[in-house]
Order: sequence, then C-alpha cells, then structure tokens
Amino acid sequence: MENLRKLSAVEVSRLITKGEIKVIDALDSVFQRIEESEKEYHCYITLTKEQAYERAELLQKQMDAGEMNGPLAGVPFAVKDNLCTRGIPTTCGSGMLVDFVPGYTCEAVRCLEQAGAILIGKTNMDEFAMGSTTQTSYFGETKNPINPEHVPGGSSGGSAAAVAAEECFFALGTDTGGSVRQPAAFCGQVGLKPTYGTVSRYGLVAYASSMDQIGTFTKNVTDAAYVLEAIASRDPKDATSIKRNDTDFTAALVNDVWGMRIGIPKAYMQEGLEGDIREAVLAAASVLEQNGAVVEWFDLPMTEYAVPTYYTIACAEASSNLERFDGVKYGYRAREDKLHDMYRASRTMGFGTEVKRRIMLGSFVLSSGLYEEYYLKALKVKRLMKQAWKAAFS
Repeated sequence: MENLRKLSAVEVSRLITKGEIKVIDALDSVFQRIEESEKEYHCYITLTKEQAYERAELLQKQMDAGEMNGPLAGVPFAVKDNLCTRGIPTTCGSGMLVDFVPGYTCEAVRCLEQAGAILIGKTNMDEFAMGSTTQTSYFGETKNPINPEHVPGGSSGGSAAAVAAEECFFALGTDTGGSVRQPAAFCGQVGLKPTYGTVSRYGLVAYASSMDQIGTFTKNVTDAAYVLEAIASRDPKDATSIKRNDTDFTAALVNDVWGMRIGIPKAYMQEGLEGDIREAVLAAASVLEQNGAVVEWFDLPMTEYAVPTYYTIACAEASSNLERFDGVKYGYRAREDKLHDMYRASRTMGFGTEVKRRIMLGSFVLSSGLYEEYYLKALKVKRLMKQAWKAAFS
C-alpha cells in the first residue's frame, strides 16, 4: 500500500487498467495515508470518503466491462476548496461560507470525473485565496510535509501539501498571482498555471476574475500534461475560456529540446533573489543548453511594477467580487434586527482580517477621484507589460 502511494497518477491508472490492482486499492492507499498524517499536516477541509468508495465501485464495473479507460481512470484526486462541487461543502477557507453547499460542479472537476478520476476531498487554502502561506484559513493552517516547521505556501497550500504528503495522486488549485506555482515549489511538486482561458473558470469562486486560473499539482511533468489535457476546454458557460487547437500537451513529452529557445529575464535574477535559487535556475538552464537548447538573457521592461500593479488590480476585483456576501443571498448571516446592522455585522464576522484588508484597499482604489489615479493606471501598466511579454515571445 505504501509503495502504491509513491506512484504517479498515470502509473496507478495503468496498473488498474491492466487489472494488476483494483480501483479500491488506490483509494485505500490514500485514505490510509490521510488517517496517518492528516492530523499533523491538515491538508483537507472536507473529505468525501463515502462518495469516493461508491464511485470506485461503479468505475471498477465500467473498467471491467471496457467502458472506461484512459490515463487518469480510477485515480484519486483532491481540489482546492474554492472550486464548487455539487452536494459537497465549498467554503473558500472562510467562515463566511462555512455552510455553503453548491448545487452544481466546477467544469474542471466535472472534466476530471468524466475522465474517470475520483474526487476524495476539498483542500485547505488561504481565505478566498488571499495569502501565500495557507495560514489565513478559517479552518486552521496547513503544514509543509517536507518540514512541518515551514509553511507550504499558498493560497493553494492544502493541494500542494496533499500531493507532497501522498494523501492524493494529484490535485487542482487556483493561481491568481502565484498561488499554484509558489506552493508547488515550497512542497517540491510540479505546479502549472495554464495560459488564461485554457481552463474554464465556471464553478470557481472568483478572487480577481481577470487573472484567476485553475492549475494543477502533480508529482511529475507527465502527470501535469495528462491532467491539463483532461481539463482544457472551450466552455460556453465561461465567456473567458478559449478554443485552442493545440491541447495535445502529452505530445510534448519528449527528451528532444534541440533548437528550443529558453529565455531568462535579467530582472528576475537580480538582487533580492536567494543565491541557492539562482544557482538552481542556472543549473537547469545549463542542462537544457547541454542538450541543444539555446539559452538567452533578455530585458523585460517594467518588471519592478509587477507587484504593485497586481495588488491594485486584484484587490479592486476582489472588492467587487465579494460584494455579494452581504448576509442576504447566502453565506454567514449575523443576528441583527436592522438591515444595515445585519450587513455590517455579517461581513465583519464572516470575513477574516486579510480579506477585509484587501476589500478595503480595493474599495479605496475604485473610489471616486482615485479610480483613474490607481486602478486605471494599473490597467495601463498591465497592458504595457503584456506587450513586453509578447515582444519577448516573438
């Protein structure tokens, strides 16, 4: 059972397809591990054990009959708790949504279930994806399985830690400004934020709509390619999703990098970057170069404005997106007799400190007289940065 947990998602599915193990064996392995380690790491907010075993029984029958196959069939996975799941609580790591149970399922999760993967639970996260440590969660902090004295990163720290702790074979997270890539790095996993629009955002509780994207946590690049193939789609339910003709990501799983051009932005490697990280990046570039790739250093204008631009836009959009949580429609409602008192008390008690801080900042930059000075200016800088990236890739 312990050896089974160490396999990749594709390897586990291959064993199930060959009949060497059963779907239930893969489930048993992760739930046994969760029982052993979850108290220490706290990767999950909600476990869906009963539903998972029911699904495993059905899948086994379909696979035995030859009606279900594929590289992810029978593989247990987890998702960040801001991805809606029908009949299963979706809390966004917040006291505001502690009792919220959606009536529909996120498109990316639906795609994975259609591919035969089995959802086993919802992972811990910084409240409403606002944070980089998974310490702002209403449900308590997640520990890094590599070293429990360290944070797992965030805001998708629960997903990253669950894969690192072998409590699932892969997981979904969301990335607005690094919330998949950073915790993946902290937990030693492969984290991927797809190009915006590649994966439908339908069913994702929005933080900053113009930047949010559902991403993947896997043990290796092969799994990342297969999971991305499963969830990439043009979805009529999401106007920002795009139709791509190049979604055969597994075709890129080759050793040949001859002639590939690898760019390293000079601004990313300057003062402030830790020495061992710089050495690791340069070592990776050297390996690619030795195998025929062309490594180039290049200038990327306006990099120093990236963080303030991100926070201005993200907080503005968060302020707008979180307006709906007023204690009336759904979410936490305070016991107050007067309407405005109820609004104020519900939001005061329902939101945590970091969320309230970002709502206030977003409301400030969107306020009359400051909109053009801050928010509009940030959008202009974002456009200029996008043009700089396009120039680099040309």
